Amino acid sequence: MSHIADITLAPSGEKKIRWAADHMPVLASIAEDFRKERPLEGLKVALSVHLEAKTAWLCRVMEMAGAEMFVTGSNPLSTQDDVAAALVSGGMEVFAHHGASPEEYEADIDSVLAPGPNIIIDDGGDLVHGMHTRFPGLIEGVLGGCEETTTGILRLQAMARAGELKFPMMLVNDADCKHLFDNRYGTGQSVWDGIMRTTNLIVAGKQVVVSGYGWCGKGVAMRARGMGARVIVTEIDPVKAIEAHMDGYTVLPMSEAARLGDIFVTVTGCSNVVGPEHFPLLKDGAILSNAGHFDVEVNAAALREMAVDRFEARHNIEGFVLPNGRTVYLLAEGRLVNLASGDGHPAEIMDMSFAVQAMCARYIARHRDELKPGVIRVPAEIDESIARKKLETLGISIDALTEEQIAYLGI
Repeated sequence: MSHIADITLAPSGEKKIRWAADHMPVLASIAEDFRKERPLEGLKVALSVHLEAKTAWLCRVMEMAGAEMFVTGSNPLSTQDDVAAALVSGGMEVFAHHGASPEEYEADIDSVLAPGPNIIIDDGGDLVHGMHTRFPGLIEGVLGGCEETTTGILRLQAMARAGELKFPMMLVNDADCKHLFDNRYGTGQSVWDGIMRTTNLIVAGKQVVVSGYGWCGKGVAMRARGMGARVIVTEIDPVKAIEAHMDGYTVLPMSEAARLGDIFVTVTGCSNVVGPEHFPLLKDGAILSNAGHFDVEVNAAALREMAVDRFEARHNIEGFVLPNGRTVYLLAEGRLVNLASGDGHPAEIMDMSFAVQAMCARYIARHRDELKPGVIRVPAEIDESIARKKLETLGISIDALTEEQIAYLGI
């Protein structure tokens, strides 16, 4: 039985899902193929992704492919209760509600794993971790899975290196049609959407500190500069630091950037990026936010311990008075600001990311007898097929190699 907040919210969620589906033509095209092929017929799929309208449309496309879906969210603050209700109203099993406690969140994870999934669609690695630690007896039935995020991939690679990953996992985040667009353009837009709608403050003229210059950091920095901010980048990777410098940003260690920033955005996939050694250095009124997967990049626990007073400054903004008398503000409890304070990535961006998820699920079903435990890169043909579908929806034509050119290149 599903476990959600309020089934009567379903009509509102249905409107959101319909709007998202209308702006996700690549996934719609795949859905038509799936209806005919039914590539996931008879398979159980456990899915843990931020539970909002775009994810709901992916769930329905997987259902069209023949899958029996068991759905939860990958972050308690990003679950939209009306969307969850709409899925349940349509007959899907959903276990998630907004604001779930850590114990409730883990129980929801267990609820989608207990039926014994054949395919896992994960965002951050919680399903894979739960399967290995709490449901090892069901691992034999898992054909494989897909991981959506950088954070999740880091966890998977660590498990694979240790010989602990017991089934194949496809690195969806590393597919070109995912990270080149979702991480850069999706995160770049949705982070600032979440920050601006939560704070109602201007970005132009402020010092913005972006921690991490991967694809997500590039997008966040690019959009901040486009809105008139002066951008500082912090990095641990010397190559990425040079890239940020040559892209025109100031590059500093956090110990120096902490004194200068008005708004901080962490996008590293690591912990304690802004921590207790940095809090006393922050300006009075500094705003802290996180766009990495877990609420550890800004060390919220240390901030709470250090503060002499805490208060709600505005919905989803908590103020912390430090021993030096300065007040700093944390958005969305340090969780993903673009989802906990907004609606996440634009539908047109998630159209491509979720297309990769859907096609990889089909790949796992088709190649179930060939795949071995470990991490697997997304095949180039999946990326290319999705890119071509996207170009078609945009009305864009491109050139093709002639026979002479193919011979010249030795293809």
